[in-house]
Amino acid sequence: MALLKIKFSQKKRVKLAQGLWLMNWFSVFAGILVFSMGLFLKIELRKRSEVMDNSESHFVPNSLILMGMLSCACNGFAGKICYDSLDPAKFAKWKPVLKPYLALCFFFNILIFFIALSCFLMRGSLESTLAQGLKNSMKFYRDTDTPGRCFMKKTIDMLQIEFKCCGNNGFKDWFEVQWISNRYLDFSSKEVKDRIKSNVDGRYLVDGVPFSCCNPSSPRPCIQYQVTNNSAHYSYDYQTEDLNLWRRGCREALLHYYSSMMNTMGAVVLLVWLFEISVMVGLRLLHTSLESIANPEDPECESEGWILENSLKDTLKSAVESLKQIGKFNQVEAGAEGAEGEEAGKTPAVTTVS
Repeated sequence: MALLKIKFSQKKRVKLAQGLWLMNWFSVFAGILVFSMGLFLKIELRKRSEVMDNSESHFVPNSLILMGMLSCACNGFAGKICYDSLDPAKFAKWKPVLKPYLALCFFFNILIFFIALSCFLMRGSLESTLAQGLKNSMKFYRDTDTPGRCFMKKTIDMLQIEFKCCGNNGFKDWFEVQWISNRYLDFSSKEVKDRIKSNVDGRYLVDGVPFSCCNPSSPRPCIQYQVTNNSAHYSYDYQTEDLNLWRRGCREALLHYYSSMMNTMGAVVLLVWLFEISVMVGLRLLHTSLESIANPEDPECESEGWILENSLKDTLKSAVESLKQIGKFNQVEAGAEGAEGEEAGKTPAVTTVS
């Protein structure tokens, strides 16, 4: 028994073809939207590539860009088919193409679904690349005179100001790296010498943070140095001064920014996927309803359209049988080649007697 079998008159076929033509052009615009989202995400990731450990996070935007381009091409082609199906003479040339095209649409929709899932699952890989990337970037904050790293100070300062964050996981991360360049240290000072000697790696570590960690909404001047020393400042307790420095780490801030963006994009791609599924189903109904016309010379006669010619169970069973037949055919070919090799090996040698 056919799956979703529907009877069609000529009027219904015309309405279906017109509706599908319109839906395909909507899908083209949806493809442009997906392409634009992928391009926007790629630009946003590249803007902060200096604080990311690797380029694995570009898989999703590249997939969105590719999917958007394929969607525009496929749906534009389907729109042409739907338009020509209004004329039986024009539709005849598309009959050999429709089955392979529908199979291509099926795999394309599977691809769209997995890309939508990858949008929601990107958070894990993004979190690890941000954690390591920010950690490495903070080490290069002081290298303002080193070629290739001189921009890192500005990058991190702008990042902390824009996202209202400080450090990797929090402001205390700055206590573990030397973020003040040696160029601005007085090595003749006893305090500087003692602080450098007290560290195994010979770094100048302080309980201070860059100015970009300061919260401009704080009611008091920003305390950048001796942050954890309550006695160094009047009426100060660093554990309760929530407004003095940004408490949130930049990893969390960036992760929240990109995750919310990716969730929105994933939801949009899922909607596009549902729309593409409906277009594919409609195109299949149009295809079968036009092929099942009993009298091609009378286009006004009724016909039947369906999604699958047999039930889902029977269709899966026949697909499995087809795969088995292909496997047996390959085995027969391999056996025949082996037999030919054996016969060649058994060919007797001919000796000549003089």
